[in-house]
Amino acid sequence: MQEWIIATDSCADLTAAQVASMHLSVIPLSVEMEGKTYFHHPDERELSIADFYAKLRNKTVATTSLINVGEFLQFFGTLLEANLDILYIGFSSGLSGTFQSAQIAVKELKEQYPDRKILTVDSLCASMGQGLLVWHAWNQKQAGKTMEETASWVEANKLHLCHLFTVDDLGTLKRGGRLSESAAFLGTLLKVKPILHVTDLGKLVAVQKARGRKSSLSTMVDLMVERISDPERQTIFISHGDCLAEAEQVGQMISERFHVKSIVYNHIGPIIGAHSGPGTIAVFFLGNAR
Repeated sequence: MQEWIIATDSCADLTAAQVASMHLSVIPLSVEMEGKTYFHHPDERELSIADFYAKLRNKTVATTSLINVGEFLQFFGTLLEANLDILYIGFSSGLSGTFQSAQIAVKELKEQYPDRKILTVDSLCASMGQGLLVWHAWNQKQAGKTMEETASWVEANKLHLCHLFTVDDLGTLKRGGRLSESAAFLGTLLKVKPILHVTDLGKLVAVQKARGRKSSLSTMVDLMVERISDPERQTIFISHGDCLAEAEQVGQMISERFHVKSIVYNHIGPIIGAHSGPGTIAVFFLGNAR
């Protein structure tokens, strides 16, 4: 049987330890700040998470770029040259053109490497939602599933991967062009904290609003009630915009309410964080529907 590898991109917001333990291959997206471009690797080799959020808190504007076709040709080509087949689980096509770049590269590479297989799955997920889907794929592989069987499982279950976010800093959304100045001003004045989720089309939309930080965190947990399935058997992921203590508070609320099997925490990386800002908290779990 041909050896195969799970590949993803750095929007999955997995830790370097997770990447190593699952033997993943990760292609980085980039963020530009103060005229300099940084590629986001799980080991933070070019820009630390701490420095990134410090810059955001100092009102530095961050812009992000998709992965281009040439970068994917090199990334996939290196794996194919190592005689590995590839299952690539990519960042939502509803939020970036990265997955489309991957598909173009794969089409070209299939002509160059007719004896190799590359399967691609549009996760329609973001941050550790994408990471959680990758983790489930790895578990399928560990259970002895083939690459094709694993890809089929991911396709069948990706729309059960629920995302709930709350954004604390409306100024970051405004500076990134995702929110008008008047809406950001009014929301800040009224202490409005939006609760967002990722749709079946992989797009980020608001589902509810809360007044104040404490209310936004508890509301997010409340919204899990109508979505989560079989919680006591689940490992859920929580990512945060440099606010671990509050993320752990949310995790405690979830544990007390749903008795989930385990919770894994990590930072929201620079690619998503450039738009969501410091103080963002996101919860990811399997549910009946998004």
